[in-house]
Amino acid sequence: MNVIIIEDEKPSARRLKRMLSAVNIEAETMLHSVEEALQWFETNPHPDLIFLDIQLSDGLSFEIFEEIDIQSAVIFTTAYDEYALQAFKLNSIDYLLKPIDPEELEKAIDKYTSRLPSSKAVTIDFNDIKKLLVNPIERQYKKRFSVKVGQHLKLISVEEIECFYSENKGTYLHTTSGRDYLIDLTLDQLEQEVEPNNFYRISRKYIINIKSIKDMVSYTNSRLQIKLNNHNASDIIVARERVKPFKQWLE
Repeated sequence: MNVIIIEDEKPSARRLKRMLSAVNIEAETMLHSVEEALQWFETNPHPDLIFLDIQLSDGLSFEIFEEIDIQSAVIFTTAYDEYALQAFKLNSIDYLLKPIDPEELEKAIDKYTSRLPSSKAVTIDFNDIKKLLVNPIERQYKKRFSVKVGQHLKLISVEEIECFYSENKGTYLHTTSGRDYLIDLTLDQLEQEVEPNNFYRISRKYIINIKSIKDMVSYTNSRLQIKLNNHNASDIIVARERVKPFKQWLE
């Protein structure tokens, strides 16, 4: 089986590659942007199966299909919430919600293999998906988080949160008053729980609140260093592949 991964976050792409290897599927090719994918398809035969992230560093991956008539089956890998998933389901072999669960990955592969040889050359109509991405169904995001302080529970409103960060396998929220609290959610889970107009995942380690940005400074390797009002860590860096979408988010 010839399989490729199109995913802008290289750690996520490598993790998916390892998960596929565990079920004896080797994905030799990993692509990380719309431009890179377009160039690759111009000179390579189409694979049997594509694991496709929706949001790439330089745009929506749908742009690939608008330029090239892809003759492959597609399994979406997406961080979008359940409101958009039905459209993904109707327009692909399957979808996998990030962070990808190994059992769900195996089920998606089984679904693909059970449809062979008819699973190739899937006709994809992106209109419904695009509508949901541009005009998502209104949903409720978290307005507060509960944290444990000794034997007590304390409620922290999102207005008090400057950023979320991971450290030593734990996830913390940092408040505008300079306090840090351990929480039970991962950053991947938090991305789905907080208002995307206010919070942005700038790296594997940080989700920041737009209202807490004090300064932004050019950093090495075309990255940006973010300075927050109260959190003085020096490693609040926008990953290079996220700089362009981060600037678009700011506007």
